[in-house]
Amino acid sequence: MSLNATAVRIKVTLKDVKPDVTRHLVVPFALRLDRLHLTLQAAFGWTDSHLFEFFAGEVHWGILDPYNDYGQQLIDARKARLSDIVHETGAKTIHYLYDFGDSWDHVIKLEKWFDAPAEGLPLLLDAVGRCPPEDVGGAPGYADYLEAISDPTHPEHEPMRLWGPERFDPNVVDRAALEAAVKALSERWKPGRRSTLSK
Repeated sequence: MSLNATAVRIKVTLKDVKPDVTRHLVVPFALRLDRLHLTLQAAFGWTDSHLFEFFAGEVHWGILDPYNDYGQQLIDARKARLSDIVHETGAKTIHYLYDFGDSWDHVIKLEKWFDAPAEGLPLLLDAVGRCPPEDVGGAPGYADYLEAISDPTHPEHEPMRLWGPERFDPNVVDRAALEAAVKALSERWKPGRRSTLSK
């Protein structure tokens, strides 16, 4: 591991979900955590409708919410970078928690560091499995949802089929759409772009 590297390949796995939902990406090692959040939202196909946090060991990073106290002392994700986590904790595995109600735990493994130009990053390399629908009830609710929509005799089949996305297949992922969403971020964050586009 080189702490002076400019990019890192990461594997992100949605924990406790079957069939598997994973993404491989290359991101700038110095990517701000609020931007890493947006990258993961784009790569998985989430709608960015809920709060989030990153954590490694006992340290947590997120966006401070003045209306809620979740019991964690958060470091502002807008003022911290992926490289900061590695430098400060030595972690090679980081967790990204999205939606504190459903508690989607994404396990981020930092696989390979290398030097690469920042232009064109972040980059989605691979996508396996479709992201669960928002507000389905976390991993247990998602398992119940898949069971209900796959069995026409299930008592919840019709309500769940109508509630979720039309013809939902957990194994079919629209990789082109996810790649385009991640690429749009790399375009928006290009060096030299106006500061109004910095989010």
